Amino acid sequence: MFEGPVQRLIDEMSRLPGIGQKTAQRLAFHLLAVEEADARRLATAINDMRDQVTLCDRCFNVAAGDQCVICRDTRRDSSMVCVVERPQDIVVVERTQEFRGLYHVLGGSLSPINGVGPGQLRIGELRERIESEAIAELIVATNPTVEGDATAMYLARELKPLGVKVTRLASGLPVGGDLDYADELTLGRALAGRMEL
Repeated sequence: MFEGPVQRLIDEMSRLPGIGQKTAQRLAFHLLAVEEADARRLATAINDMRDQVTLCDRCFNVAAGDQCVICRDTRRDSSMVCVVERPQDIVVVERTQEFRGLYHVLGGSLSPINGVGPGQLRIGELRERIESEAIAELIVATNPTVEGDATAMYLARELKPLGVKVTRLASGLPVGGDLDYADELTLGRALAGRMEL
């Protein structure tokens, strides 16, 4: 519909989550209208992110080095680990200012229908952390969905025998929702009222 480079940009942006064809078109024409330095700064930020960001070798959060900023923070309580599905879930928990421990990112949740079993998640790495670090409690903060609940129950069954206390976020989070959409107060109360599985 548009000249080659413009249409290619629209097509690529429309592949992003939450960006439809019309929004992609508006963004592309906005980028054509802004100062060249602004557009190049965006392109540089995208390239830098792809080149410089890796996964933390301890918790699998996004990191700009071997370990993420949370794992490097010696003031954090290393005896408590909050288990989440995705790196962006860490930001949601951190906004509550209720949790001062460490994290572990599974990389998803169990979903046999989609071919995601325990081997596709970072459960083995979590087991290794429990065995090598002095972890006293795991707070399972998977999404309150069927898959998230199944993952939480699986983790409790597999990891409790290792002598670690396994808790789950308390009620207050909407069933079927994602952590992304929970407000700080609701998630803070859920953290404070967690229960052992």
